[in-house]
Amino acid sequence: MRKVFIRGILAVIWLGAAAVSGISGRVELCGLYCLMGALFAYTAYAEWKKGTGNTDSRNGKGGM
Repeated sequence: MRKVFIRGILAVIWLGAAAVSGISGRVELCGLYCLMGALFAYTAYAEWKKGTGNTDSRNGKGGM
């Protein structure tokens, strides 16, 4: 589950950077940051829906 949270946080950071770049007028970087934010959000959502992110070695259900 930790991976899902980290990817979600990174998605928010990338999308925040896209907003700042869009406000400052750097359209090229805004597009790149939107793409990165969308990819991180998608991978976090896909892993959350798949349910592989909730394995934890401390509770005996798998993990590393």
